[in-house]
Amino acid sequence: MSKSNKSISKTKKAASPKNDHKESIDDRNLIEPEKKDDRKINRKFYEQELARLQIELVKLQSWIKAKDLKVVVVFEGRDAAGKGGVIKRITQCLNPRICRVIALSTPTEREKSQWYFQRYVAHLPAAGEMLLFDRSWYNRAGVERVMGFCTDDEYNEFMRSCPEFERMLVRSGVILIKYWFSVSDEAQEQRFQARIEDPTKRWKLSPMDLESRSRWVEYSKAKDEMFKFTDIKQAPWYVVQADNKKRARLNCIHHLLSIVPYEDEKDRSITLPPRQENKGYVRPPIKDQTFVPEIY
Repeated sequence: MSKSNKSISKTKKAASPKNDHKESIDDRNLIEPEKKDDRKINRKFYEQELARLQIELVKLQSWIKAKDLKVVVVFEGRDAAGKGGVIKRITQCLNPRICRVIALSTPTEREKSQWYFQRYVAHLPAAGEMLLFDRSWYNRAGVERVMGFCTDDEYNEFMRSCPEFERMLVRSGVILIKYWFSVSDEAQEQRFQARIEDPTKRWKLSPMDLESRSRWVEYSKAKDEMFKFTDIKQAPWYVVQADNKKRARLNCIHHLLSIVPYEDEKDRSITLPPRQENKGYVRPPIKDQTFVPEIY
């Protein structure tokens, strides 16, 4: 175990992948009952723990860069399961040149004629990069299967080739991590209603999202079938219980830190150099510039 990962385990507020996190929170009475089978995490604890984990993510980023690692993290799950929220918290303090997010739109006619994995391969990381897929090649096993956007032959070929594709990635040195965000029917409906009521979130509710509600059981079958073929030893699925968004974010980030080996590189000392001395340069009049109106 790396030094940084050891520090996570030893910190009082830390979590371990084996539910020690859950027990430590309960012991400190930081869980407030909200309703049956749903516990509200203390806001202050959440913010403190998130800030601590984000510092660890910065250390992980530095390690990935220094050691030329190639990391791919796949985020899948039902609509409104909270994938975007976790991705946002992971990338919030990271360098976008090292940690990139890929959320591909509907394939073009040209892309539809390509090898299915081709447009995803084009975005795979180079050495020293971490890539987060906000939905991925698993679209074929999910929305494409349920909505009839692919043929039975295309679907069956995906199920055969996907495990081999992922084994190939791992053999090539890619660290592949796959998360499935599990959300209940009730929680998804509440989030959909919140999106309808909030103008700033309404863009998140696409016609495809609405259609997914009416095909809940079909999506369940598709997910179970997908797991049966693609939950492989080299790249297993990790399920995140996501009814509680804050808890899901902390658990997912903590698990990501625990599964990618890294060490805390000592920070180099940074000293600001003195500002360059002005030896006679006269700047243009400030009135020649166009400023944004100061309304506030």
